[in-house]
Amino acid sequence: MKRHISYQWRLREVMATRGIFTASDLSPLLAQRGIELSSVQVWRLVTQIPERLSLPVLAALCDILEVTPAELIATRAEAVTPRRTAGAGAEVVDLAATIRPKRARITPER
Repeated sequence: MKRHISYQWRLREVMATRGIFTASDLSPLLAQRGIELSSVQVWRLVTQIPERLSLPVLAALCDILEVTPAELIATRAEAVTPRRTAGAGAEVVDLAATIRPKRARITPER
């Protein structure tokens, strides 16, 4: 049985509870902790779900917001049952043996 893993990036929500509402407010706080990101990178970090995140950036965010990584990233794992396919348990039909094409008859034009 497979497991489906998903996560929710909660940075914007946690920032709002701490009174930080814009990415431009977060940039100087990151710079104080030695994290130099462009304004576009900080904006993407706040507004989008990151697929890759360095541990120094995560540690700086946790320090700024006084939270743990678990409060920034809500994870969920679910068991996924495999889908049944048409071939599973179905009887295979040999089309060459059951369906025979009819021979075409060509008649001359009159």
